[in-house]
Order: sequence, then structure tokens, then C-alpha cells
Amino acid sequence: RVDQTSFLARFEREAREAFRLNHPNIVRPIDLDTSGAIHFIAMEYVDGVDLHARVKQAGPLGDREAADYVRQAALGLHPAHEEGLVPRDIKPANLLLDRHGIVKILDFGLALARSDDDDDEAASLTQEHDEKVLGTADYLAPEQARDSHVADRRSDIYALGCTLFYLLTGRAPFAKGSIAERIQAHMKRPPPNLLEERGDVPPAIAELYFRMLEKHPDARPQT
Repeated sequence: RVDQTSFLARFEREAREAFRLNHPNIVRPIDLDTSGAIHFIAMEYVDGVDLHARVKQAGPLGDREAADYVRQAALGLHPAHEEGLVPRDIKPANLLLDRHGIVKILDFGLALARSDDDDDEAASLTQEHDEKVLGTADYLAPEQARDSHVADRRSDIYALGCTLFYLLTGRAPFAKGSIAERIQAHMKRPPPNLLEERGDVPPAIAELYFRMLEKHPDARPQT
């Protein structure tokens, strides 16, 4: 898709913005380069497996393990948010677990640079190409489903709450139906009761999950 300006510009902007971040819970980019018609980002190698594959292979995680992985992802998200970057595609497949138990966030390809809003070119990259909904349907915050350009750090927190549910149950909160039906579920249906699925989960974790999946961003944890 290098002939499509929107995708190439977003790809190059992802690299530039990722270089601003240096955190143990974020996969570190090393270089941005081209080889003929091929554009690429060289990144640190993470010897491990993503959390989606981990659950598929080994089944749902224990509550302490799941909470620790979500905590690490939150630690990585915080400096990105503080820099004005909203990844917008937090999901188990984008969280890599290395062999030392460290979780690293992969893929800022959909990152929205809030600090670039005054830059017409950067702010309009996706709007000009009518790419209104960006993200993965199973982990998509309601406001992001309506318009991905209004997504902020609280949209990532919603996606992280969906990820917590997946780690504990082996499925996303609204995993049934077509993409359109799943998006509608995020917007209108109450989240499934985590304690009905996993009665062994401490109430405090279940309460946090429900807060993370509040429909309105103001009702969620704000950082």
C-alpha cells in the first residue's frame, strides 16, 4: 500500500513517534529505512510470545499473572500517553511476553498524536481517506467505534480492560457475531460479569475490570 499516501505517511509517523519513547514495557524501534520500494522499521527482537497466543496455547491465566501483565502494559502506556500518543490498538496480540516475564507493547501503527492536532497534515491523515474506524473490533472503545479521532488515553484503558477479560477467560468480552454486531455490543450492551466466568478472581480486580469497561470515558480510570 505504499502508493497510498495515507498508509505510508502513517507508517513513517509511527516510526518518528515511537523513537520518542524509551521504556522497558514498549518494544524499542531501532531504525527507519527503505530498500527499493520496501519501507521498514527495524525493532528490538523480543524472544517470547504474544499474550493472545499464550492464552490459546495454555488456557486462561491465573488472576495474579493476568493482573501483572495488565499492570506492565499500563506502565508502558503511561509514558506514551504523557507524550500525547494514543496507540488505539491495545489487544493481547500486541502485548509481547518475553522469557523473563516482561510485557512489551508492540505496534503503534494506529497511534494518534494528540500533540499534532495543530498540524493539519498529521491531523487529517486518516480523515482525508475516510478511515473513520481504526482498531480491532473485539477491543474497541465505544467512542473509538464512533470516530477514532476522538480516542484518548481512556480508550486504551477500555481496550486494556477487554484484554484483562481475555486473559482471564480465553475470549474477548463481546466476541460473538459480525464485526458490526460486536461494535454495537461495545456501544450498547453491558460487559459480561467477570465473576460469573471466574469466581476465583478477587472482587477488587473484577471491580477494576467493570470500571475500565464503562461506556463513557469519564467513568473509567483516567490514567
